[in-house]
Amino acid sequence: MTQQHTAEEQPAVAAAVIVHEGRVLLVRRRVSEGNLSWQFPAGKVEPGETREDAAVRETGEETGLHVSAVKLLGERVHPATGRRISYTACEVISGTAHVAAAEEVAEVAWVSLADIPQYVPYGLYDPVQHHLDATLAG
Repeated sequence: MTQQHTAEEQPAVAAAVIVHEGRVLLVRRRVSEGNLSWQFPAGKVEPGETREDAAVRETGEETGLHVSAVKLLGERVHPATGRRISYTACEVISGTAHVAAAEEVAEVAWVSLADIPQYVPYGLYDPVQHHLDATLAG
């Protein structure tokens, strides 16, 4: 019998929203969480780590990209997973995005604003969508 955990009991997840050269970085998970396969680079916040630092660290671990946190966009309990997740806008400092954690990530993609629904058909968290609309429009 599996035990159900509430969002407060599970480690928080930090996601990095990385815009570079007019596109946003998405990764396709090797193992989907429900219907979530394409998502932002993300992972568990470790003890003593800020949400922003976790987003930066996870991006490096998953994609090899060195980024810096710009601002926290928001936090919610994800409707599909029930996990607490924060979203941090990040900017690229150096590197080229690639699959750096093959056991977790199957592929990476730089996606235009118009193409996001093809990767994430269920829509994005409003503060993230507003950020992308503002930074990727035109």
